[in-house]
Amino acid sequence: MAELIRAMTRDGSARVIAIDGRDIVERARQLHNTSPTATAALGRSLMAASMMGSLMTDERSSLTLRFAGDGEGGKILCTGDWLGNVRGLIENPAADPPLRADGKLDVAKIVGKGTMQVLRDVPGGEPYTGVSDIVSGEIAEDIASYFALSEQVPTLCALGVLVDTDLSVRCAGGILVQMLPFADDGVAERLEHNALECASITTMMLEGGIKYVMSRFLEEIEYDVFDTSNVDYRCDCSRDRCEKALASLGTEDFRSLYSDEKIQMHCSFCNTVYTFTHDDLDRIDAERRKK
Repeated sequence: MAELIRAMTRDGSARVIAIDGRDIVERARQLHNTSPTATAALGRSLMAASMMGSLMTDERSSLTLRFAGDGEGGKILCTGDWLGNVRGLIENPAADPPLRADGKLDVAKIVGKGTMQVLRDVPGGEPYTGVSDIVSGEIAEDIASYFALSEQVPTLCALGVLVDTDLSVRCAGGILVQMLPFADDGVAERLEHNALECASITTMMLEGGIKYVMSRFLEEIEYDVFDTSNVDYRCDCSRDRCEKALASLGTEDFRSLYSDEKIQMHCSFCNTVYTFTHDDLDRIDAERRKK
């Protein structure tokens, strides 16, 4: 499983979340059969959603991160829970533009220009929706820009996915650092300096893993790790939820289901297919009539 680490600078200037998301991104690649560049784009988005979701404190909360750009990959949608478990999809998983001039995957070409949306849903409260422009399509820069402009929280974000020669995910990681109210200016300056000096996330992941990434970004800054947890690519679809969806249909729409020999409902996040026969429909119809 993937690993999520949460920490705080000892003086309370910044909170830090880091993720070794290799297993999450590899699972997404297997489920959606993504091209290398689509794997990188979806993988970065999944790790961002995981870290952002873990910022929520209510266990009933959920976070949705959506990139609606005009790139070759189409829309990217990821949802996460308060623990950091996440699921996602990309509209055109086979999209795979040529490498950039520097030989790297062209994630920006996959994402394109458009808007990025963040939706936080807390049962019993009003959903929060924030929207910002996609500034680069590289995901990490877009996340940092969103927090700075939409939530007025100075944020550093770095994400990386390395695809191996066999198209599997060799490593994937990310870090999110947010300045807190009354942060020390010296800490902020040191964080900016460290970020400029750091190698790519994937290079550092290969050198020493996610804890090494944290140590490099927080070099010469005292910090304490207060939580380490395992997170996963986790879909919450189920046959029961599908049955409830069918039961919610109006009488006419429900009866129209019988025109097919069987009904199949497909989950776009995990590709699970739920099949319902006429006998199943009879049972669902009988149960909903009792209510």
